Amino acid sequence: QVQLVESGGGLVHAGGSTTLSCAVSESLSNMVCMAWVRQGPGSLREMVARVTSDGAVYYAAFAEGRFTFSRDNEKNMIYLQMNNLRPEDSGLYMCHVSQRRPGIYTNANYWGQGTQVTVSS
Repeated sequence: QVQLVESGGGLVHAGGSTTLSCAVSESLSNMVCMAWVRQGPGSLREMVARVTSDGAVYYAAFAEGRFTFSRDNEKNMIYLQMNNLRPEDSGLYMCHVSQRRPGIYTNANYWGQGTQVTVSS
């Protein structure tokens, strides 16, 4: 089973920046989808950024132009660079991957425990 461990975040002032990291226990080459998802006030879950196996990156409207998704295939690491942070960006940020399973119709989905990001006014 794939394990995901997030790190980074913490307390950041509005307008500041931070970088989140996600360590993946298995090769990223077997992942058909990788994403960052956040859970804000009211336990709402929102997709922040995701990338498909062909390298195409998609961002939520609130993240476009401010957040950048990246990865390091050699280190099996996934990153999220967040700039110009706003108080409404506060929440629990979780790493998610979908692993390809040859001969099986559905992919396997895995989630990290999340890392807290708090943006103060």
